[in-house]
Amino acid sequence: MRAHNVPRYTSYPTAADFSPEVGAKDHETWLAGLNARQAVSVYLHVPYCRKICLYCGCNTKMAVRDDVIDGYRRALEAEIDLVASLVGARPEIARLHWGGGTPGILGPSGLRSVVAALRRQFPFANGLEHAIELDPRHVAVASVDALAELGVSRASLGVQDVNPLVQAAIGRLQPRVVIEAAVERLRSTGIGNLNVDLMYGLPLQTADSVRKTCASVAAMGPDRIACFGYAHLPRFKANQRRIDEAGLPSQDQRIEQAEVMSEELISAGYVRIGMDHFARPGDALARAAAGGKLHRNFQGYTEDASGVLLGLGASSISTFADGFVQNVADVPRYIGAIEAGSLASARGCRRDENDRQRARIIERLMCDFTVDLDEVAPNADFRNEMARMTPMQSEGLVEIEGAKLTITQAGRAVVRVIAATFDTYSCSRAAQFSKAI
Repeated sequence: MRAHNVPRYTSYPTAADFSPEVGAKDHETWLAGLNARQAVSVYLHVPYCRKICLYCGCNTKMAVRDDVIDGYRRALEAEIDLVASLVGARPEIARLHWGGGTPGILGPSGLRSVVAALRRQFPFANGLEHAIELDPRHVAVASVDALAELGVSRASLGVQDVNPLVQAAIGRLQPRVVIEAAVERLRSTGIGNLNVDLMYGLPLQTADSVRKTCASVAAMGPDRIACFGYAHLPRFKANQRRIDEAGLPSQDQRIEQAEVMSEELISAGYVRIGMDHFARPGDALARAAAGGKLHRNFQGYTEDASGVLLGLGASSISTFADGFVQNVADVPRYIGAIEAGSLASARGCRRDENDRQRARIIERLMCDFTVDLDEVAPNADFRNEMARMTPMQSEGLVEIEGAKLTITQAGRAVVRVIAATFDTYSCSRAAQFSKAI
């Protein structure tokens, strides 16, 4: 099967299908309709880094002035107060996730201030999972102590690759000893649940260098390792235009690198989760996958079963039963809206029952590689979708038995392409997405 440009399906409909027709009014309605007995998840986006890596596709910008960062923090806290004022009875926060950018750029006092603002407005559930994304180069003793004090229970380290040549090619020099020191500092304060992000398809990577990176990272013993294919989209990301495309692996080399990552991590004792995550057998993510309770949201694969995600900060996305809504990505506009006492929601989409059914089908395919259509969407008609599966069935990528669809081992590498069969939205947006492998 030819590799296609397809979404990663961290939502359905995807963010590419969001429209400015959905905005603040819908956001307010959905917030007012929250059930206080239903715990929610919260995502806090901090769109700043001290330096922008060449490969980065995130919504982030370089910050050199602390007053700019502090101004953003104040807006984030004001948004927390505003959102809380629009919610009736306040639900508990069961999961709290910081992403970016580099959330730690707020500093210990800034992190404490934002968490305090949340605690003033929302109760925290017992056993709250509190996670944060960290740059290994900026994991100082003082910041780690602050994270432990705030109850952070999981940290995700952006490693990508340990080969110095690859690091230089992507503008992210971080010697292995720096990564190891970050791991030890986190563990020494009791933050033992660690995830490491790796990438394949980066410039100058080879199958051999990827194998060595996996072995080095596995030796550090993180609970989870997420392996992503580099999405080279210089049309949308100016920083990626500085990458020498001559050094990028070919499509066949990307496939080989992905296979090598899987082989190396499985041999090191990790269990493969979905299409690109690996976890220790006793990890909560592995247990969720084994029990058919794995989910997928804007943070990727998760055991988080909450149907509500409150996104706070510029570009963050909130999830509700009836739709998604995304804040404006431009930081000055985000701050301006919040200072004016308005939600910063700029676009989104409403979901009907058909969308929700298709979302469940795509999620099960992405998580379990199998789905019973009659069970997920009784009385729905998927004859057209099943007909489009015929070539995939002939290629040995899927097996069909009645209404049950199962992706074979050979098909798992292109699960996103198979899942896209159930995506009724326009395929004209394909250029916005990365290759499926």
